[in-house]
Amino acid sequence: FDTVSLLWLCVTQFVCGSGAEGETNNVIQKDAEFDVTYNDTVTSENQTIYAFNHTVSRNKTEGVRVFVDVLSQGFESPILFVVRQKQAVVSFQVPLILRGLYQRKYPYSHVGRTLCQPPTRAASETQYFFVDVSTLSSLGTNYQLRVSRVESFTLQTDKKFSFTASPSQPQYFKYVFPDGVDTVIVKVNSEMTFPCSVMSIQDIQCPVYDLDNNVAFIGMYQTMTKKGAITVQRKDFPSNSFYVVVVVKTEDEACGGPLRFYPLRPDELIDAGNRSKFIDVIVTPAINSEVYVMGMLFCLGIFLSFYLLTLLMTCLENKRMKKREVFQIAADMSPAETGKTQASPYEYGSFADNGSTLSSEAITDSATSTDNNYGYVEQSLDSVGRSRQESLSSVEEDDYDTLDDITSDKNIVRTKKFLCVSDLSRKDKRILSKKYQIYFWNIATIAVFYALPVVQLVITYQTVVNVTGNQDICFYNFLCAHPLGALSAFNNILSNLGYVLLGLLFLLIVLKRDIVHNRALVRNDLNALECGIPKHFGLYYAMGTALMMEGLLSACYHVCPNYTNFQFDTSFMYMIAGLCMLKLYQKRHPDINASAYTAYACLAGVIFFSVLGVVFGKGNTVFWIIFSVIHILSTMLLSTQLYYMGRWRLDAGILRRIVYVIYTDCIRQCSGPMYIDRMVLLVMGNIVNWSLAAYGLIERPNDFASYLLAIAICNLLLYFAFYIIMKLRSGERIQCLALVCILFTAVVWGFALYFFFQGLSTWQKTPAESREHNRDCILLSFFDDHDIWHFLSSIAMFGSFLVLLTMDDDLDTVQRDKILAF
Repeated sequence: FDTVSLLWLCVTQFVCGSGAEGETNNVIQKDAEFDVTYNDTVTSENQTIYAFNHTVSRNKTEGVRVFVDVLSQGFESPILFVVRQKQAVVSFQVPLILRGLYQRKYPYSHVGRTLCQPPTRAASETQYFFVDVSTLSSLGTNYQLRVSRVESFTLQTDKKFSFTASPSQPQYFKYVFPDGVDTVIVKVNSEMTFPCSVMSIQDIQCPVYDLDNNVAFIGMYQTMTKKGAITVQRKDFPSNSFYVVVVVKTEDEACGGPLRFYPLRPDELIDAGNRSKFIDVIVTPAINSEVYVMGMLFCLGIFLSFYLLTLLMTCLENKRMKKREVFQIAADMSPAETGKTQASPYEYGSFADNGSTLSSEAITDSATSTDNNYGYVEQSLDSVGRSRQESLSSVEEDDYDTLDDITSDKNIVRTKKFLCVSDLSRKDKRILSKKYQIYFWNIATIAVFYALPVVQLVITYQTVVNVTGNQDICFYNFLCAHPLGALSAFNNILSNLGYVLLGLLFLLIVLKRDIVHNRALVRNDLNALECGIPKHFGLYYAMGTALMMEGLLSACYHVCPNYTNFQFDTSFMYMIAGLCMLKLYQKRHPDINASAYTAYACLAGVIFFSVLGVVFGKGNTVFWIIFSVIHILSTMLLSTQLYYMGRWRLDAGILRRIVYVIYTDCIRQCSGPMYIDRMVLLVMGNIVNWSLAAYGLIERPNDFASYLLAIAICNLLLYFAFYIIMKLRSGERIQCLALVCILFTAVVWGFALYFFFQGLSTWQKTPAESREHNRDCILLSFFDDHDIWHFLSSIAMFGSFLVLLTMDDDLDTVQRDKILAF
């Protein structure tokens, strides 16, 4: 015997001797052989030691497995089996008692354990190990013992290996990294959903934690039903090898299965039944560094191509503008060359930036209609030019609205049956420019204060995952999760780069337009002053910033995706939807659009309800009732605000006025709505929102954040469709560039939504159930379906922004009193 064996023998003799006073404890040692079944009986009076020896080679790994069956049915005095090896001791009792939730106890009479093989430095070495069998029961207990070699103990690369495991008979196997392979993916599959199981990756050391109650003590682990996958890197294992451990759990609750009944008595033992599971395991090499580089270059190439395309179009536009300027100069010089007196530019018409001319008759008609318009403030070109030079800080919006005559004028103008853009763009341009620039500065401030704690939190999440090894914290697509540094799924983070790059490109495009427009104002260009949709770029800057922040926060979410941080991925989606609706409304209602403070306060309320819904909304009827009521009331209030163009008051007399309107318009005389177009839009909007509220109240979807986002997108699409229809109905046209953007964006959105609904993972289910949806990479062996959704959705959002930016370019030479406000 070695030192450990002698020490253990002394301890067991002392314990057994003290347990049976006055009785002699007989120790019987037997030389045992592999693959032989030993049937024996053990009592408190005797202890049996089985001595085994086997040859261990440094270049060959063989597993040794011990099988024990207890033939007696008594659970009061179990048999203790102790396996003593050179550098490890493994002990277990039979029947083996494993605990579940609420201290449920499950006994197992059939136990199988694999012994940890101690390392050897010699080329070949004979090692001994001993199996001690003892009990404190005075009655004889029959058992069977069998020790056998595991021939296929070492897993081979790209070769599937099948085996069976159960809670009392876990399995583990060894894998050695081959030369030239630094990263592998261990895939475990089963045709059986239940019983729930756990796969674990552990370093080559003894003991190996292979029971349900200790498998989470060390290494990386994850629960699984049909699929499981863990990416393993050589740098994490100094021995260049690791164990793949598969444990079947005693209960299925962790995998979304049913929970057993609560035991009537605290110490009641529950029969677990047959919980054997047939499992396949295969280890495949992961991608190499060349694929990483190819994936990054592909991602950069896609989005930088948009920069090149934009640069090309800008150069062509500038070349076309220079030709027009030359033509304009030649046209202005031609009367002097022929000896004629040069006419005033108001007689021949002024050239706009896009080369279109306005006839003198059109200008005269415009002036005449302006004089007849209610309260239109007429300014000469010189006064406008001087006003552009004044400081913005010296002008406030209240300086205009607090005048008594203007207040009276608003009530007259905004209640006309047919409104034009000139009626709703009467405020000083400096005031509105300052007002809408606040959108950009507010969202920039929000982004900084929101993003910093988010980045800190997801770094903490990733650190916890790396330290604890718990792969159930994050809901990755584990079959296509490529690590880089401390990040577990670098490809899901990289694919969000498009939002940032295209958001920045949109900001540059808006900046270019802003500069061109300001130059036109400085030179008192008539088209810029009195034609087209009023140019206010603050909301565009806010939209571009929101798109960039969506990319950053989506990347943060994908560092460790789960239900607690899903808000990071959706918050700026709400922002984008809200800003797009505000921009659509602002185009033809610049004077009465919501202020930045009001808009962001409403969006903050949406995000607040999103958090409440994620935390408390799952199956909570009270929450859904409250939310549905608030949703419907908000829809009605917003409808009233839009219908009356803000010319109404919410005060104590609101009910009296409602009754009066119903009596005069519906009972006393049946008259239709004064504003037909607005009424059609608002009726459709109320139908859609009431239907969505009813759906939420009846179905109560688990993913409340996505449900809330669906409400925002439905309203945005409805308003956008209404805007396009009314634009065409008013005799306006959509220019070629805007039409191409609309068609291109619609196609890209269609493909993007296809990949979005593939559903590679979901935190609405348990981590094990989520892994059933995992699929392999489909693009360059680096990107999965969700990465393609990131690519396409970022392009589609960029295209949607371009549609909003260019869809009214056809009106740049049309007087504002000829443009309908709808």
